[in-house]
Amino acid sequence: MLFALIFTIQGCDPKEKEATKEVEKEVVVESEKPEYFLLRPEVEKAYGYSHAVKIGNDIKISGAVSMDDEGNPTAIGDFGQQMKNCYADLDKILKHYGCTFDDVVVENVFTTDMALFIENAAYRNEIYTKQFPTGSWLGVTELAVPKFMIEIEFEVHKSE
Repeated sequence: MLFALIFTIQGCDPKEKEATKEVEKEVVVESEKPEYFLLRPEVEKAYGYSHAVKIGNDIKISGAVSMDDEGNPTAIGDFGQQMKNCYADLDKILKHYGCTFDDVVVENVFTTDMALFIENAAYRNEIYTKQFPTGSWLGVTELAVPKFMIEIEFEVHKSE
């Protein structure tokens, strides 16, 4: 037992201990405050959500739907236009943070009509000109308001 203790003590290199202390000194953890963004403040307050939250270089964007500034559905029955309206709102949020669609790393699409989404999915080629983000396409029975046919949410990483 004594032999093992002496071996352990002798096996510790003082230079290694100093190097470890230097590394420990360099590690600084800073708390980053979330930055909230409301695209339509009255609507978002009424429904109880923030449209986007930025923490550090990452931004989470709530699902965009085709609505006017009062929260009423727009382009009722026109799936293609509803999709374009979603991307137009998402573009406004991206620009607020100095981002583009190139910064989107996750795109999740929720639709009440997957066949119509597939028919209109080529529009995404106009949105994503460099690469496509990861994500999921999900068929759902309904969205928050029955007239909404599509909802698109993002996760964004803003490079320095």
